Amino acid sequence: TAALGAGGYGGSLRNNTEEYNGFSWTAGGNLGTARYGLGMAGTQTAGLGFGGFTTGPSDLTEEYNGTSWTAGGVLSTGRRNVRGCGTQTAGLAFGGNEGAPAGVATGRTEEYNGSSWTAQNTMSEGREWLSGFGIQAAAIAAGGTQGADTGSTFVESYDGTNWTTVNSLNDTKYGLAAGGIQTVGVVFGGNGPNTGTEEWDGSTWTVSSATLATGRTKLGGAGTQSAALAFGGNPPPSSGTAATEEYNSN
Repeated sequence: TAALGAGGYGGSLRNNTEEYNGFSWTAGGNLGTARYGLGMAGTQTAGLGFGGFTTGPSDLTEEYNGTSWTAGGVLSTGRRNVRGCGTQTAGLAFGGNEGAPAGVATGRTEEYNGSSWTAQNTMSEGREWLSGFGIQAAAIAAGGTQGADTGSTFVESYDGTNWTTVNSLNDTKYGLAAGGIQTVGVVFGGNGPNTGTEEWDGSTWTVSSATLATGRTKLGGAGTQSAALAFGGNPPPSSGTAATEEYNSN
């Protein structure tokens, strides 16, 4: 009922920001730098956007106060297709691709304290276009690709220091979105375009009988397992969709 979407690509790089109130989207303040493939964290009134692609992988961070974006501390290494979770003052960035336009997916992990990023232990497997959810000290990274668009079922759990391999997704995918916390999460969408949804109980992934009405990859996601939001994305052969869907697991 209070989500935030920013940046993206629709024939050109976008700096648009939109806010969702549970019924409709309205325009918010534009990003200072247009880009796609950025990671996001936080809330609608205290958001965090970082990384992405401009003319190359970006190290820029911007903070949102519910009205406008202001510059924050830069990532140690610019990267696109990065994922994130946590809050504006305790954010987590992981994965992505540091090359331009090609390159190898990275497992690089950084923590944000509200003003600067600090490097942490890397993921076991470098991936871009992965999904992630949780908080800075308790996160999940699921799926993604190592750059060959082959997709992955690989899942790792972060405890604030180290990444640990946990049970895999049922379906191989990248470009998926997610919502939730480390012990109760959900992922949806992905390459194909994929309509599938999987729920996480802290130990095991279960395929949900609910599927997206619009299959899509590289979409946005927010919320919790019981109240998740899917928006935007690319449903080939279209260049993009504005479709929004709400998920209720109850």
